[in-house]
Amino acid sequence: MDIILYNTLTRKKEVFKPIENNKAKIYTCGPTVYYYAHIGNLRAYLFMDNLRRVLKYNGYTLLHAMNITDVGHLVSDADEGEDKMMKAARRENKDPYEIAKFYTEKFLNDLQSLNIDKPEIICKATDHIKEMEEYVQGIIKNGYTYETENTIYFDTSKLDKYGVLSNIKIEDQKAGARVDFDKSKKNTTDFALWIKAPENHLMKWNTFWGKCYPGWHIECSAMSKKYLGEKFDIHTGGIDHIPIHHENEIAQSKGLTGKIPANYWMHCEFLLINGGKMAKSLNNLYTLKDLEDKGFSPLDYRMFNFSSHYRNKINFTFEAMESAKASLKRLKEGYKAHEQGTANIDNSVIEKYKEQFLQAINDDLNMPVAMSIVWEVVKNQNKSKQFAKLLKDFDSVLGLKIDEESKLEELPQEIIELIEQRKLARQNKDWSKSDELRDIIVSKGYTVKDSKDGMTVEK
Repeated sequence: MDIILYNTLTRKKEVFKPIENNKAKIYTCGPTVYYYAHIGNLRAYLFMDNLRRVLKYNGYTLLHAMNITDVGHLVSDADEGEDKMMKAARRENKDPYEIAKFYTEKFLNDLQSLNIDKPEIICKATDHIKEMEEYVQGIIKNGYTYETENTIYFDTSKLDKYGVLSNIKIEDQKAGARVDFDKSKKNTTDFALWIKAPENHLMKWNTFWGKCYPGWHIECSAMSKKYLGEKFDIHTGGIDHIPIHHENEIAQSKGLTGKIPANYWMHCEFLLINGGKMAKSLNNLYTLKDLEDKGFSPLDYRMFNFSSHYRNKINFTFEAMESAKASLKRLKEGYKAHEQGTANIDNSVIEKYKEQFLQAINDDLNMPVAMSIVWEVVKNQNKSKQFAKLLKDFDSVLGLKIDEESKLEELPQEIIELIEQRKLARQNKDWSKSDELRDIIVSKGYTVKDSKDGMTVEK
């Protein structure tokens, strides 16, 4: 069955046709490791994971590279402001390499907590300065640059077309069009490739142009070329990468090789918070730890993301998270019920569900539709180990660990002991003691819910 992907480059869905049979080469724009990743950032990596799992489910082998930006990313994507790593170093009074190491580890831990299948290659910008330098020298040799006192710029007017992803018109972007435009640029769309480092700049290297550091965009072009070649299959990132970063990657590649580097460009939409944007000033930038502090697991957040297609905005609320948490619990319970079932299901029924699930995930990773098939299986009245096996097969795409029960041991020992005492009290029909123990558990910051399925205790 064909895999259909929406290609930002052509603005339409297309059948995925890899450059090499049964092998998919992918590049993903990774994090700038100057602070903790928030849940909006992490949505893009859950999308990346969905793509990986769908390709694997269809039998593809993967060669996937993702960068870690630990130098050269300015506060503004348009070559304005201060290097984010330098700003973080001053904020925390640490060496920028310490900052990068700390937040890289935190990011990779977040991927592990979300059960994200990591790319085969994770590459740091600071380990590839030589590759970037050689890439820039190639662009200079091909006549696509100009120099100012402290910057080598890419001249976007030299391209046959700049703005193939966002469809901007360079003739409308001439120098002086904005009050805050850098007067040293010829066009507003021109961007920095190589920058001379001031004396007090902490991250700089001896290069062909003196002590310098790279512009942000060059790292992705240099590393994708090194690990995937001049042409590869898929480039992913957030929708915010389209108008500047990914346009500039394409420009750089055309300036060096004459080619657009990827055949398919895929972008994940924004996460909204209560219908609006996330912002530090609004105090609504949540990390995975923030969610865990409120009683939600990382897999609850993973489940939440399946409620919307990756190309649609998704609105985060704690009510929606409660719903996702309850849904994941029901899914695990449904799997367990089938695992203990004895019904014999005709193979044609299994194959029908398999085909419907495959059609959904192969239609541009349509996870909401795929989940509707999953729920049909879960709710089937004929409880069968065959359905349990099918759900486990689906979970190789979902990544929800449906066969793993929530561990009581995750609760503090004190709370576990109170739960056991309360269970005993209820077995003895000592309702007064049961209520007393419930109140003690609640007073220690936990909720207690009794249902026909038993007692659940959560932070």
